[in-house]
Amino acid sequence: MQSMTARRTITFLALGLALGLAACGRKAPLDSPYEAAVDARKEARKNDQPVPPEPQKPVEDRPFILDGLL
Repeated sequence: MQSMTARRTITFLALGLALGLAACGRKAPLDSPYEAAVDARKEARKNDQPVPPEPQKPVEDRPFILDGLL
């Protein structure tokens, strides 16, 4: 009977640890690929590294009929 309690306790602790680690991360809005490329160019210039090619601006977003549902 005690092994079952120990097993449950270990399982509970392992799940708690996994959930705690899953919650770690950067808490900020997501960057678009264009914004990430612009930031990469700025960092490369600042650190005297080779500068990546100029990113292309994204095309304007077109509305879609189901956008209202989201």
